[in-house]
Amino acid sequence: MGSLSIWHWLIIAALFVVFFGAKRMPDAARSLGRSLRIFKSEVSEMHNDGKPAGAATAQPAPELPAGRETGTQATETRSESKTL
Repeated sequence: MGSLSIWHWLIIAALFVVFFGAKRMPDAARSLGRSLRIFKSEVSEMHNDGKPAGAATAQPAPELPAGRETGTQATETRSESKTL
């Protein structure tokens, strides 16, 4: 009496299809999946708030040597030199 049998689940599924239509069901499932992923990440982030900063975050990227530029800076430098 407390649990739902297979017939109850089939009736519930049929009502969902009737109310929302077969076209909107994949979008609803995708949206529900995104919401659950966001919720899961927020809960895990809340659990990591009490831990030291080094344990919860990734290591920072190593710095480039003084003579090297990143890709965007090099592109900007080349485009500026062409206009001069």
